[in-house]
Amino acid sequence: MDHVFEIRPRRTSTVLRPDADRIVGRPYIPGDDPDLQGQQRLNGIAARIMQLTEEEVKVGLEDVRIRFAGRHRDLEQMLLRNSRPLTQALGEIRDDRRLLAGAYLTHEYSFEAAAITNPSIVKAPDQGGVPDGAVRVILSLRAIGEGHLSSIEFRSGVVHADGNVDLDPAPATTETGERRPPVYERKLFSMKLQELRADAGFAALVLDQLPRLFNAEQLAQALIVLDDQPRALVHETTRLIRWLAASNYVLEFDKRTAVTERLLWPESPFESRGMEDARFVHFTEDDGTTTYYATYTAFDGFEIMPQLIETNDFCSFEISTVNGPYAQNKGMALFPRAIGGRYMALARPDRENIHLLRSDNPRFWAAPSQLLRRPERPWELIQMGNCGSPLETEAGWLVLTHGVGPMRTYRLGAMLLDLEQPQRIIADLPVPILEATEEERNGYVPNVVYSCGGLLHGGRLILPYGIADRNTGIVVYDLSELLDALLANPVADDEH
Repeated sequence: MDHVFEIRPRRTSTVLRPDADRIVGRPYIPGDDPDLQGQQRLNGIAARIMQLTEEEVKVGLEDVRIRFAGRHRDLEQMLLRNSRPLTQALGEIRDDRRLLAGAYLTHEYSFEAAAITNPSIVKAPDQGGVPDGAVRVILSLRAIGEGHLSSIEFRSGVVHADGNVDLDPAPATTETGERRPPVYERKLFSMKLQELRADAGFAALVLDQLPRLFNAEQLAQALIVLDDQPRALVHETTRLIRWLAASNYVLEFDKRTAVTERLLWPESPFESRGMEDARFVHFTEDDGTTTYYATYTAFDGFEIMPQLIETNDFCSFEISTVNGPYAQNKGMALFPRAIGGRYMALARPDRENIHLLRSDNPRFWAAPSQLLRRPERPWELIQMGNCGSPLETEAGWLVLTHGVGPMRTYRLGAMLLDLEQPQRIIADLPVPILEATEEERNGYVPNVVYSCGGLLHGGRLILPYGIADRNTGIVVYDLSELLDALLANPVADDEH
């Protein structure tokens, strides 16, 4: 018999709302990808820029500086970076003309004009100078702008000893960082190509030339072997190899910027329509070292693909594909430590139920998943999933869930897993712990509350949550009260 406790969350006064004034300067390539048909149009633009008189260049650049310098931290560096697609066409030209060319190939994008939602929260790497009993935190958020294009932004703040949360003001400028090519691992690269259904024979012709670890330049050289094959046969394999390589990269930011000035912008083909719902976790390795991981969903307008972020400082981010037949669909979340020497994760590979995954490598999940929880309550019958990484308590792993019920209404729930045998559900609340108030129901997507991860601090659960896929609020729970309610609803082993 279910024992129903009243769960009394405290909604804080903090609400983040979309702000159309927050912009980034993004590369603007008219027409198409410069590596394909768009190069011809770029050549035409370069020719017209070269025909401008020195006076026209001077006047045009001065206008750009007057109108845009205050909107970007380093306008000229951004313009030089965005002029790169025209480098070959422009040749050796004076900086002023190159800067103006960069302005022609830049557009401002309001990255959170539509929504700022679906947050996760972790303890920040730097805890210097915080008040006694407080902790500095970093929130990741899904920012949605024009065309429903999603990116990942950050906010910082302090959770005080009394559970109150103070977030720092949003900065005046935001940057997207410098993309660097990574080092690829041949085995994982090959496995992911198999998942993408690339032709095994043609892929082997390329990969067999490469060492165990290789870089983008070596891959480009190896791809030449396919030039001798019929183009109609190798076109798809070539495309998939290039797309996969582009989906693994490093983003580096100027260390002088604050974390709140850094925006993870879609950089790869698989992310071309957005980076969604990052679930950050502060992971502790067996040797005591720590790393921040985040799983998120890459979307290209047609299909979704799970991706992994790795960082130690929120300044340099390594982005990689998540591989394996059981790391599919949305909503994968890593446990904050290994269990039994293996990485663990929650996922929803079948689109409806929560599964448990195990792996020896956070980038590859080949072991069969284990069904953990089906939607059973009336408020979750459509489907359910996790709300971020499990949180370790003395009573067990606290797992926050979301369920979809009538009228596509989202509510959040909670369950407890055994600490060393997380396949065992030891307690499960029969009622939601959070649902939208009347004031929270309307927004970009009505009747939705959603979170990508909470934080335990000072005997409280601090839970940021998305409101109607438009705003973000923060709610605070008394942890002992929540655990008491859970433990009053134990799950017998034969109920699994």
